Amino acid sequence: MLIPHDTRIALDAVVDLVNTAPESEPPPDDVSDGLVDGSADGLPDVATLYAFAERHHISGVGTLGEKDLQAVRDVRAGFAEVFAAPDARTAAELVNRLVAAAGTTPQLTDHDGYDWHVHYFSPDASLADHLAADCGMALAFIIVAGEQERLRRCEAPDCGHAFVDLSRNRSRRYCSSRTCGNRLHVAAYRARRKEAAG
Repeated sequence: MLIPHDTRIALDAVVDLVNTAPESEPPPDDVSDGLVDGSADGLPDVATLYAFAERHHISGVGTLGEKDLQAVRDVRAGFAEVFAAPDARTAAELVNRLVAAAGTTPQLTDHDGYDWHVHYFSPDASLADHLAADCGMALAFIIVAGEQERLRRCEAPDCGHAFVDLSRNRSRRYCSSRTCGNRLHVAAYRARRKEAAG
């Protein structure tokens, strides 16, 4: 799947944003106690919101306050719904709502050393509208390509983080093969060894 650079950056941002949410309920297939790794809010204050914007090289952020923090948390909740959508139609309706609420105004731009690309937000947009527009359009790109099933949650029973499966055959199951995937594979190996020995 060929994904333009700016779309990939927006997909990384939306995944990171969704994964800052405190998990109040387990993924649908989980019957654990309900708390997922990292159950505290990853955006607890305005300082972490600034850090998020800086980490994702979001330009034109300006001064942020508590109102901006709450608006970004609301957008985050909308994106979490997209990752949980049971089908493309539902995901599309959710993305349409987010993008429309952001007052999307597409424009071509070349800044910060990047070649021409499209910004879907107005130059004076709030951080929440910036994220809703750009990240929403990145998710729209995935849905339009018929690839909504690539918007996933980690299958590790104690995780549930969001990720976009960009593997060729759509086979990725974990948010990180280094952490969740490796941990589960080691546990399965140990269980097989124990069973064989015992």
